[in-house]
Amino acid sequence: MLCALIMAGGKGTRFWPLSTEKKPKQFLNLLGEDTMIQMTVKRLLPLIPMERIFVVTGRQYDSLVIEQLPELPKDNIILEPYGRNTAPCIALSAFYISERYKDAALAVLPSDQLIQDEEKFLKILTVGEKFVEENKDAIVTLGIKPTRPETGYGYIRTLGNDNICKVEKFVEKPQIEKAKEYLKAGNYLWNAGMFIWKADTILNLTKKYLYSTYEVLAEIAENKDNYEASLEENYIKADNISIDYAVMEKHNKIYVIPADFGWDDVGSWKAVERYGKRDDRGNICLGNVKGINFKNNMIIGNKHKTVVTNLDDIYVIENEDTIFIGRKSEVNELKEYKKQLEA
Repeated sequence: MLCALIMAGGKGTRFWPLSTEKKPKQFLNLLGEDTMIQMTVKRLLPLIPMERIFVVTGRQYDSLVIEQLPELPKDNIILEPYGRNTAPCIALSAFYISERYKDAALAVLPSDQLIQDEEKFLKILTVGEKFVEENKDAIVTLGIKPTRPETGYGYIRTLGNDNICKVEKFVEKPQIEKAKEYLKAGNYLWNAGMFIWKADTILNLTKKYLYSTYEVLAEIAENKDNYEASLEENYIKADNISIDYAVMEKHNKIYVIPADFGWDDVGSWKAVERYGKRDDRGNICLGNVKGINFKNNMIIGNKHKTVVTNLDDIYVIENEDTIFIGRKSEVNELKEYKKQLEA
């Protein structure tokens, strides 16, 4: 039985000043009317019903998840009292979901990615579920066929070119020349951070490769009468480590499905430029925006009506208390000014 685990605890720092610690990227409208997490849940519903969709996030985002996903059962929100990276987060969730669905397969997905061909994406999830059901201890990841020498993504080096390939190695974000080599080689895929596995498989592997964390989380899971207090007291003891370093680089039964379904991790303002809906003058406008004689701008409003006249190629970004204006070509540099502005 396939369940979805949506990871929604990130801070989205690359989208500052719109993305803040109080309301990070996954809870923002960046590409349309729906927020990123709403888009993620909606695309799953033709395959996975709402009662089998779970969201794991920081405790401080509980109210945002409830507000933006009112149809999600409250018991399906898994809260971390502290951020301890993805390995404890995923294992904690696997314990939690296994209590509800004893033989669950889990599709572990980020909450803030763009997928354009949703039908193809769901078909691939189905293929991955079937594979992990038939292959004990297997992990399936989704690798995106690269279309450019991208330096902002990690890569997956594959063995072979089958519909499901063995993973030879996970590769860190490369420099541009190395990225060009990967593109030319043909056996490298972008690492999209999406995984499919049986819940008991990831728990067994956590126990094997991260035993102390497994013991901490098992104690929390077993303390059903006082779960919240045990979580608060003990979760901090879990290792602060990613699932990549804890498990993926050590396990020898990892497979990848090469995929092409119009994916982007929406990791920078340039991604909003690539995929945001434009008017007939090339403007991307979100919120209450009015423009006169303007073109090729990115205007993101918030509480106030924003009016732009006789300007081209600029950004205007309004967050909760400030309006930022600059050249659109320099929008990705905004985060570099954060410390100066907060001084």
